[in-house]
Amino acid sequence: MPIDKTANHEKIVAAAKKEFLTYGFTDASMRHIAEEAGMSASGLYKHFPSKEEMFSALVEPAYQGLLALFRQEADDQGQMIGTGDLSRWETGRDAKLAITYIYDHLDAFRLIICKSQGTKYESFLHDLAVLEEEMTLSFMEILKKQGVKINDFNKRELHLLTTTNVNAVFQTVEHDFTREEAMHYADTLDRFFSRAWKEFFGY
Repeated sequence: MPIDKTANHEKIVAAAKKEFLTYGFTDASMRHIAEEAGMSASGLYKHFPSKEEMFSALVEPAYQGLLALFRQEADDQGQMIGTGDLSRWETGRDAKLAITYIYDHLDAFRLIICKSQGTKYESFLHDLAVLEEEMTLSFMEILKKQGVKINDFNKRELHLLTTTNVNAVFQTVEHDFTREEAMHYADTLDRFFSRAWKEFFGY
């Protein structure tokens, strides 16, 4: 009877997720993963050439999906601002959108936020904050072109504020909030930061 490679692959993914969630990337053992999946280490490497590729397979789809969500939301908001009718500009929903997505892919983000030291994903929060900062500056330029007066601001402070904003969202993962707790917190964050950003920039 031929070996069911799909079944083996699913066993490896389940075993790898368990190992990484328990020990983190650095301390995870490929030997343990192979044993949990019921195969030899050499069989494991036929599916994933390295521990890095295995970790990436678990988190990359969710990671790319979140980036796509951020960029789509930025495009939608930019187009709304660009119409000149700021009364139609929706604010105060960023945290809710992000946390909804995060909790739809919670294990992947637990791995990224809490267990990714030693991988390319360990800079995830910083990279996301940089993207958020670029989007915020883009919004400010669009607002200025609409004749909206924006307060002068310190770009180093802006970087710290966007970093704080992004980190705040992922505290739900670090503190193991339930989905219900996280969504309540998302509403709190959206109200808090919506008012804070408007005060900071003066629009």
